[in-house]
Amino acid sequence: MISLAAERAGVLNRLLDAEQERFRALHPRSAAAWQEGTEHYLYGGPSHWMRRWAGGFPVYAEEAQGAHIRDIDGRDYIDFCLGDTGGMCGHAPEAVTEAALAQLKRGATMMLPTEDSIWVGAELSRRFGPKYWTLTTSATDANRAAIRISRMITGRRKVLVFSGCYHGGVEEAHVEIRDGRVGLRNMIHPNGIDHDAVSRVVEFNDVAGLEAALAHGDVACVLTEPLMTNFGMIPVDPGFHQALRELTRRAGTVLIIDETHTLSCGPGGYMKSHGLEPDIFVAGKAIAGGIPAGVFGLSQEIAERLWKIVPHVNPRERQSAHLGFGGTLAGNALTVATMRAVLEKVLTSTNYERMIGTATWLAQEARRLIAAAGLPWHVTQIGARAEIMFMPQPPRNGADVIAGRQPDLEILLRAFYINEGILVTPFHTMLLMCPATSARDVDKHTRVLAQFIDVLRGAGAI
Repeated sequence: MISLAAERAGVLNRLLDAEQERFRALHPRSAAAWQEGTEHYLYGGPSHWMRRWAGGFPVYAEEAQGAHIRDIDGRDYIDFCLGDTGGMCGHAPEAVTEAALAQLKRGATMMLPTEDSIWVGAELSRRFGPKYWTLTTSATDANRAAIRISRMITGRRKVLVFSGCYHGGVEEAHVEIRDGRVGLRNMIHPNGIDHDAVSRVVEFNDVAGLEAALAHGDVACVLTEPLMTNFGMIPVDPGFHQALRELTRRAGTVLIIDETHTLSCGPGGYMKSHGLEPDIFVAGKAIAGGIPAGVFGLSQEIAERLWKIVPHVNPRERQSAHLGFGGTLAGNALTVATMRAVLEKVLTSTNYERMIGTATWLAQEARRLIAAAGLPWHVTQIGARAEIMFMPQPPRNGADVIAGRQPDLEILLRAFYINEGILVTPFHTMLLMCPATSARDVDKHTRVLAQFIDVLRGAGAI
């Protein structure tokens, strides 16, 4: 006898097969381009992330403007993925385009500072609190630098992260809790690294577990998002950040807060709006309007501890040590020019109000449909970002996500969305607003989500 669960899985698989067949029929040019790409690229496209789309292969983009993308098959999409946050400013915003073109005519990279960098440094401190800043080419690079500095000033080896986290290509963060121990996340090779020796992993929101992990006295830094966004959105428990800050200070551990995604919460990110006090602040992706960039900022105390090891001002002696981080393209003139345009003209208080208002409306409409259908799903919203998750309540940690998520439903929804002209993050069902996201865009999402629920009901899947 076939169980109800197996029968439901069969229904979902048949629906997904139908959606992927529809996708192939709708995208013949993209299908041909993808096939050709497999002859030249290691995993089919310029980045292996691009193979993750639910249709079975990615659409090939022709152009993008504001909150919309057109592919080479001539199909249009509302873009709620926005480059998995890199395009949070919207596609081709005029201020960023003009700044980039103007700087390209003057030179893209010279390994010399420009006057724009003075303005950018001051604005970063105004938004995120007084810090000593360094620019990088990605948030991954910024996180690596923050970890290295933490080890330099503490003399400790281990990095503590929360199970299910993602902080880019940081080796120490490629871990999760497996059977009560440090284990690697799926498909990640250990790369010759003894992760037990360099990493500690704790469940998010677990104050007791955090305290126990820090009690060993060997943790150089805690690297965390203000709330988790890369394993399904996991809200933060009341009081957790206060405990995190108190425990890290007591343990002599550096606290690094990575706001690469939560920059969507407002002009000063989640940190400023909630009064957090990290030792090192990290951001990336959207901060230069889609031009590859990251930043990290050190508090006065952390900067002074680093300067005792590598002095910052010594006019008689050339600094020969590269400190193990940075790169010749970091802080290049093109990135700095676009970063200034983003901070000055795009990610403004007015635009954040619009983006957050749009996300609030989208989340409310999604909740209305879910409640009307009596479905055991929920919607989490933080700032300009929302996510539909197929479980009754928001998870508290990575273990809850593993136990409760329904990946078959997730991929089916993403495939259905893309066939109906909506793009969401291909790794989970997260939707991000940009300044150009409109009321019409939200209305279409509401209609398409209603259609998806009807399809499931008609197939007997709910």
